[in-house]
Amino acid sequence: MSLVNFFPSRTMSFYMGKMFLVRTFAILAGLVLILQSLDLLSESSKIIAYPGNGDAEVWRYVGLRTPQLIATFLPFAVLLGTILALSQLNQNSEVIAMKASGLSAHQVLAPLILTALGVAALSFTFNDRIVARATATLEQWKKVEYGPLPIDRGDRANVWVKDNDDLIVVDQIRGRGDAAQLYGVTVYERTGQSLRSILTAKHGVRDGTGWKVDGVQRFDIAAGTLADLQPLRIAEGVRPDQFTLSHINADGLSFAALREVINDLRVAGRPTKALEGSLWHKLSGPLSSVLMPLLGAVAAFGIARSGKLFVRAVIGMALGFLYFVADNFALAMGNLGAYPPFLAAWAPFLLFLMIGEAVLLRTEE
Repeated sequence: MSLVNFFPSRTMSFYMGKMFLVRTFAILAGLVLILQSLDLLSESSKIIAYPGNGDAEVWRYVGLRTPQLIATFLPFAVLLGTILALSQLNQNSEVIAMKASGLSAHQVLAPLILTALGVAALSFTFNDRIVARATATLEQWKKVEYGPLPIDRGDRANVWVKDNDDLIVVDQIRGRGDAAQLYGVTVYERTGQSLRSILTAKHGVRDGTGWKVDGVQRFDIAAGTLADLQPLRIAEGVRPDQFTLSHINADGLSFAALREVINDLRVAGRPTKALEGSLWHKLSGPLSSVLMPLLGAVAAFGIARSGKLFVRAVIGMALGFLYFVADNFALAMGNLGAYPPFLAAWAPFLLFLMIGEAVLLRTEE
């Protein structure tokens, strides 16, 4: 059988695909509208609390938060859209007509799976180009309590690193590798857990295996004195990546950017397992849309007059929600290091793919 003959007629395929898309995006719009309204109830007061903020900042928050909600709940909307579309086709005896024409259950589902594949591709592009940037911006905006957001030039801010007993806090880091420059350096010099002195510097650059800082002052805790010092070396053995790669938000990075960060961390000899799981999940997450027609297919087959259509729809929803629970659990186990990154991202998808096929074959084929 050729690939073209595997699908129902062109008219029927377009009809089913359109029905599926309309219901999916209608449900998604309703979910996002309700959840965004509820989210604003808690966040709008925090936004308005900052002096000078008004309606423009509230709408800016909506513009940054909405892509996150869309990315999170699109798979749920695909599941519910699948179940509604298949239930209606079953209720109207259209599935029976397709079966009577000689189509198998997989051929009946083929238009929905192909459409879901397009939704998955759209979801990946949307997450990579829009959601990642919105997440990164919103995270920074929350850190300044919805105040003026500094211009993002790719610099890192408010980073701390532990150097033996000492704590090093840097207001801003520019550049990467040996070209990295530190601005607003504060070193809490400690012996054990006791603070001896506080050293501050305006600027620091890489110097061999340490950092040379200028504009230096040291406050001695015991003597209570503040002294100006000549430029000196600090943080011997502290690598540039400990400053530039100290805080990685995988959700705020695109697929390519996250892969580059993982490579940098691997070269520096730092653990990357949790980030590798997030990288794989950037692929498996959107692809879960392809799984939803298979999990919701239980609502398509069986005689609607039996009165069990609602029960089958509930079973389809239960299978879909169980997948999301398993997916989140596996990702959490991957972040803890209990699962390998590839397994954490792909095991739930492959498991429920087999479950969906088993249920479909058992009930229909």
